[in-house]
Amino acid sequence: MASQQDVIDQLEDAFARRDSGRRAETLQRVTDLFVTTVSRNSPDQVALYDEVMGRLVAELETSAKATFGHRMANIPEAPPRVIRKLALDEAVEVAAPVLLHFERLDESTLIDAAKTRGNGHLMAISRRKVLPEAVTDVLVERGDSAVALSTARNPGAKFSDLGYSTLVRRSEADQGLALAVWARPEIPRQHRLQLFARASEAVRSKFASADPRKAALIRGMVASASDEIQAKARDTDTRYAAARAQVEALRAAGRLDEAQLAAFARAGDFDSAAVALSIMTDLPIGPVERALVNDRPEQVFILTKALGLTWETTEAILTLDPGFGRGPKRDLEACRETFGRLQATTATKALHFYRLRERAAATSSE
Repeated sequence: MASQQDVIDQLEDAFARRDSGRRAETLQRVTDLFVTTVSRNSPDQVALYDEVMGRLVAELETSAKATFGHRMANIPEAPPRVIRKLALDEAVEVAAPVLLHFERLDESTLIDAAKTRGNGHLMAISRRKVLPEAVTDVLVERGDSAVALSTARNPGAKFSDLGYSTLVRRSEADQGLALAVWARPEIPRQHRLQLFARASEAVRSKFASADPRKAALIRGMVASASDEIQAKARDTDTRYAAARAQVEALRAAGRLDEAQLAAFARAGDFDSAAVALSIMTDLPIGPVERALVNDRPEQVFILTKALGLTWETTEAILTLDPGFGRGPKRDLEACRETFGRLQATTATKALHFYRLRERAAATSSE
């Protein structure tokens, strides 16, 4: 092992010659000396090593810096400034070992790297044993799909509300990410609800397959989440507010009947028709709206048959759906026959069940 005087002599020589090969060799010997004295180094000595290593590494070739970075990543007491310099190096082969393995890397350096470097750097960060919220906020916003998935799968990652919202948003177009977010046990209920509400039917099936015991719970969550999202959309829609006021006024005047509902439907006034049907069936607006846009028409049949409405009014209501003509609704004659077979007593019992279910759900959420 080189003595301290030998190293000093080599430093003078290396700085004078500006030879990268000589600098790499000298850096290795300085590092050897640092490691052998690490337990005895005072803060001033660590600061000196920090300055010397920083000067030497600044002019090394990438391969030599990468070798140095691998070594430093596994030394917990490594000088902080040189560690930061390595972590922020533009070459991913230099930065990645430090970003991934150096456990004492400060949060500000991780955030700077996540905000300013590429996906290779972000991937290394995403695999750290522990990831604070401020770091994952950046990873899931800036990173590509592989980075987002790696972060979501990391059991040591913590997420803020913003982070979870970003993951849920990105999950809409990424089935693998949706499943990874769903698998996290600590995800807050509101974000889990949003995840279910926005997921495709195929992804919802995978949620249920992942844990069949949760299938019924998932279906309930989807309905609850849909209510929440629909409510937020209605709250900001002036057309809905106007329709609600108009229909409430008709009810107060005793003029809300089948003819008025049919007129709304034939005019293509979705909001007014939905509010009218909600009031007439004594159901919340959320499930009524979902019934109107569902690919399957059976729920609409139940609502209209229970109210004693005619097929002509039911047909007008079905055509409110912009998706009418696709899927099971495409055969209007078959729909008419199904509506005709449905018994009024059966529809009334089903509507009664819907009311009980909605009231129970409202009570449990209070």
